[in-house]
Amino acid sequence: MSNVAHMQIDPPPMPEEEGGAAPVMKPVPRITIHAFCEEPDTGNVIQRAGEDRRLSKAHLTVHMGGMQAAAEFYQQTATPNLILVETSAGGDELFSHLASLAEVCDAGTKVVVLGHLNDVSVYREMIRQGVNEYLVTPLNPIQIVEAVSRLYIDPDAPPIGRSIVFMGAKGGTGSSTIAHNVGWCISTRMNEDVIITDMDLAFGTAGLDFNHDPAQGIADALMAPERLDDVLLDRLLVKCSDHLSLFAAPAVLDRDLDMESESFESVLEIVRETVPCVIVDLPHIWAPWTRKILMSADDIVITATPDLASLRNAKNILDLAKQTRANDSLPHLVINQVGVPKRPEIPVKDFAEAIGIEPTLVLPFNPGLFGSAANNGQMIEELDAKSKATEGMRYLAKQLCGRDPMPVKASKKSLLQRLVRKG
Repeated sequence: MSNVAHMQIDPPPMPEEEGGAAPVMKPVPRITIHAFCEEPDTGNVIQRAGEDRRLSKAHLTVHMGGMQAAAEFYQQTATPNLILVETSAGGDELFSHLASLAEVCDAGTKVVVLGHLNDVSVYREMIRQGVNEYLVTPLNPIQIVEAVSRLYIDPDAPPIGRSIVFMGAKGGTGSSTIAHNVGWCISTRMNEDVIITDMDLAFGTAGLDFNHDPAQGIADALMAPERLDDVLLDRLLVKCSDHLSLFAAPAVLDRDLDMESESFESVLEIVRETVPCVIVDLPHIWAPWTRKILMSADDIVITATPDLASLRNAKNILDLAKQTRANDSLPHLVINQVGVPKRPEIPVKDFAEAIGIEPTLVLPFNPGLFGSAANNGQMIEELDAKSKATEGMRYLAKQLCGRDPMPVKASKKSLLQRLVRKG
């Protein structure tokens, strides 16, 4: 291979910086992964990748010893679905070790080599000899997750939409209102197809906020998730506009709606295959299914008010997210209802210092605007397109989607008024 020109291999793309939308990856199915590492740092990175929410169904075991240790290990045992193997060797030694490993690999086992040589000729020869992927070290956990995802996710399968979960740090923070308005902004100002999913089965307000009272909704899907397909989903959704649909909650108390976590996951997975953006309005209750949906989201928005209970609860949610979502961006914090007359408040600066993150958005108390919108079944922007609250919703939508909303066009009414004035 000495006659082949040496070139660098571009590393896998990194997640976008804060303020942009990170790549959306489907969860990897239930597989067994064995890793054989030469360097402890590589083993630590792979271990952190195994803790990622997208590999939660996979069973990962990390060994030390590299490619030679792997070849010896599998002389006595069957190979798993996937082997990650690190090697610092090059040239004939590298391919000699690879041949030894190939001799003991069972049919169907995939191999990803983690090498120290940034050389396209080595990469091409690896692929020619049957290696499924070659990654150049040092790596980060997301690169491992992406590599495994590429091997096990059908490229012809429908793309999966981004899930953005909104949850209040306590009841009454306005989380649902913000979720609905941000979803409306993404659909209207970014022309992106959005489904707002109301998970507050008993007390959900999405139907009220959009002035709809559907006879069917998400509860019908949750009671029989195995029946949900594109046709049934289309029947259960409420079409609010060309780009916005509503998966409404029944908001009734005469039915037992205690569902299993698997039902919520199954329904959300199908919804995410139909649109690029799914807004999940999660109620302020703590149960296995709410925790699972929250921690599995692509983005989390925590809405709090400037008081002690909100601060404590928001910090607890944030700490849990840091612990279980080490490879994801931090949740967005919205501090709502700031400036209520005569109410003692924790200053925004002190709130941010105590919780450990800066708020993405601070919304001033505006009971007239928000109350009118709620009672009329309208969005904030429909009532006042120039308010600070409207600007805030657009800003939050931009942070979640990584692009600017389209400018608001002049309405026909304002044009008519100009013509009348001219006459």
